[in-house]
Amino acid sequence: MSKINCQIALVIVIAVFTASCTDVWHQLQGGSVRHGVSSSLVDYLYPNGEVPPEIEQQTPNLNLPLRVGLAFVPTRSSRDQGLSEASKNLLLEKVKASFASQEFIKDIQVIPDTYLRSKTGFQTIDQVARLYGLDVIALVSYDQVAHVDDNNLSILYWSVIGAYTLKGSLNEVQTFVDTAIFDVKTHKLLFRAAGVNSTEGSSTLVESVKEMRESKAKSFSLAMSDMTTNLVAELDRFKEKVKQNEGEIQVTHRSGYSGGGGALDFILLALLACLVLFKRAWTTRK
Repeated sequence: MSKINCQIALVIVIAVFTASCTDVWHQLQGGSVRHGVSSSLVDYLYPNGEVPPEIEQQTPNLNLPLRVGLAFVPTRSSRDQGLSEASKNLLLEKVKASFASQEFIKDIQVIPDTYLRSKTGFQTIDQVARLYGLDVIALVSYDQVAHVDDNNLSILYWSVIGAYTLKGSLNEVQTFVDTAIFDVKTHKLLFRAAGVNSTEGSSTLVESVKEMRESKAKSFSLAMSDMTTNLVAELDRFKEKVKQNEGEIQVTHRSGYSGGGGALDFILLALLACLVLFKRAWTTRK
């Protein structure tokens, strides 16, 4: 083998190993590569096949304004964490910002999933809730699958120029996120909302790792945004449900809080109307 051929072969080997994202060049240019990461709410709350207990006839009491916790459900495998802790916190902060202006919310705490990782079940949720003084907690679970396939251009990856310049790798990421809101005291599910996203793109062999990493982060962000929009809608429906189904959910107010509308606002308006009528009658009489 000539010196030039040896150099070309060396460059190709380096390119392939540098682009390890392609999993030894998509299994030696023979097929697609699939990566997945997920967290299961049911598996976390009821590990080892535990059967959920029967729902107790205990009515949740929402003491307004609420102290809310936001947390990602830890992944099933400690080896594949999916999103970094910093990325998770950033996404949860965006969700927090969407609800910070709600008058019935006193405080929203973003909880690192490391606080939930040591143990599972509602016992851990209760401990975290006591630590932060929470009334309700929103648990975000997710499932993300990423595929890498080769298109016709990938045949030219054997050339050095092709591996660096031709976009022969097709990346597809599908993400599903689900947020479930629980009353801490009764462990009852109040409501839930989901978000989905599908992202596609192409890249060169050398840039495949970077492109896939960015596609995963983008897909998570867009799915979380979709979930947040749906969460706002579900929250509005939950408010109506509370108004129409008295007895299923009780609502009380903390000392000094009178917001949130409902019966208290109606009484205040009625009293104000009586005062106006009384003033008018008194003025006419004079």
